[in-house]
Amino acid sequence: MSTTSQRPEKVKNAKRLIITLSIVIPVAVAILFKVKIPGYDLTFLPPFYAGINGLTAILLIIALIAIKNKKVDLHQLLIQSSLFLSVLFLVCYVAYHITSDSTEYKGELPGLYFPLLISHIILSVVVIPIVLFTYLFAWQGDYVRHKKWTRFAFPIWLYVAISGVIVYFMISPFYTNL
Repeated sequence: MSTTSQRPEKVKNAKRLIITLSIVIPVAVAILFKVKIPGYDLTFLPPFYAGINGLTAILLIIALIAIKNKKVDLHQLLIQSSLFLSVLFLVCYVAYHITSDSTEYKGELPGLYFPLLISHIILSVVVIPIVLFTYLFAWQGDYVRHKKWTRFAFPIWLYVAISGVIVYFMISPFYTNL
């Protein structure tokens, strides 16, 4: 991240990219859910990407502690690592779902599972532009806006990461090939 102002065209391009990604990613994931590529066994991925979610949550908490202790470089590294892990999660998630049938939840807590799953899905879409714009503000050196947006970005991102782990543990007994 930079502490100096970026050239206006770079900022404009970054904003366009954020808006494009915020639309393309959820649409692509929804479309890819309809695609099935047979012949690949990626059933090992759900516990892996649940672990990625868990690690992301841990790194986000440590990043918060780092910035509160004015360890800016560590905070930046942890946030960049969390962004990388989120992208890795998305790739693994899509790879699993285009090669495997969906798993039906058959547990005894549908009143907990489905609201948790639905809120997780909705907020995983909402968090994309919020996190990316929050990151952009820091990149620009606009720490006032960065801090203001972080008040929304951090809890939503943390919720998505933690709820992803909980959803995995709730549905994992019903995976057929794990």
